[in-house]
Amino acid sequence: MSRLIVFDLDGTLVDSAPDLIGSLNAVLAMEGIAPVPVEKARDLVGAGVKALLERGLAVAGRTVSPERFQQLFDAFFAHYADHIADRTRPYPGVIEALETLKAEGWRFAICTNKLETLSVKLVAELRLTHWFAANCGGDTFSFRKPDARHLTETIRMAGGADIAIMVGDSETDVTTARNAGLPVIGVPFGYTPVPMVDLKPDVLITAFSQLAAAVRSISA
Repeated sequence: MSRLIVFDLDGTLVDSAPDLIGSLNAVLAMEGIAPVPVEKARDLVGAGVKALLERGLAVAGRTVSPERFQQLFDAFFAHYADHIADRTRPYPGVIEALETLKAEGWRFAICTNKLETLSVKLVAELRLTHWFAANCGGDTFSFRKPDARHLTETIRMAGGADIAIMVGDSETDVTTARNAGLPVIGVPFGYTPVPMVDLKPDVLITAFSQLAAAVRSISA
């Protein structure tokens, strides 16, 4: 029996806020805007780069023309691609959880709304590529989370599965799993304006040390 766990990336497997905010601050500096401290800026992350940039400008009380916004948007991607893993790291216990679950016959994939090239680059920089049978980004297909097809096509690209579970940190992830008719495990340490406990995943874990037990309970 083939068993697959599909993970969201940012805010689920890795804490990427420091580098995302670092790139945001580099772009804001182009407008003469003071940097936003990472801890104060975590709530800005989680809805994509466009929203991150819009929120960063809004915090400073600034607006720019559509043409200038596109320039800043492009500058963000250029900076982020060069600094994608400066401070981004897997959450504590990720590797140990993957090792435990692999020994129990599980395979793994990534389903993220991050651009595929950036997701692949980040996972490679963190030396995690070998863990994942597929890494599907927000532009891999013509649809993206919360569209169920993003998750189901990720599963297909990973070789299919008789049993599949989603793990994520946001309402988008929970909704995607529900739309696909699959169980979802939620983590509360990512980037979401709605607390994960309020989103009512099938199982809520507070650390990756709890993941294997959660997977066992769902798949039993």
